Amino acid sequence: MNLSPHGLIAAISMGNVLFYAFAAMIACAALVMVISQNIVHTAVGLLFTLLGVTGIYFLLDAEFLAAVQLVIYVGGTLILIIFGVMLTSQSQRSRLGPSLPQVMVALTLGAILLIALVVAIHHVTPTLARSQPAPGEYPMDLLGQALLGDALAPFELISVLLLVAMIGAAYLARGRKRSNENSGSRTP
Repeated sequence: MNLSPHGLIAAISMGNVLFYAFAAMIACAALVMVISQNIVHTAVGLLFTLLGVTGIYFLLDAEFLAAVQLVIYVGGTLILIIFGVMLTSQSQRSRLGPSLPQVMVALTLGAILLIALVVAIHHVTPTLARSQPAPGEYPMDLLGQALLGDALAPFELISVLLLVAMIGAAYLARGRKRSNENSGSRTP
């Protein structure tokens, strides 16, 4: 093994650097998401965790999975969570406080899942090293045609309809909040 500076630089590729950067971002954001007691900070931690997973999918040349991750989870689910928090919460600064039994159950389950993950990776890694697919075996255009076909326009129309419904729900919740404040301030 060449340990000269040039050999070391050649061994470290840009893909490796990006992978470790995304992995660090995922780990830090997941840690913030888990230990934060502020619901908005938790949602932001989830956002950066999902974005990091999207980046790793792109590095693995799984563009379809990356696009699905970005559109469905980051673009859809997370936005709905944030809207739900903002519309239903009395205060965006509300605190989440787990009890001691909840923390103990979470730590126990987390440790069991970590051990299972390490064992699974240990058993699967030799198999994966032997069976790498050849590059270019993932026809994105055929996959997109199979999933959507000629239904792209109705699919986009439904997404616009969902956006309008979400804006309408926000408007109705805001109006209901104002009417509750007005009726609460009057004394009979």
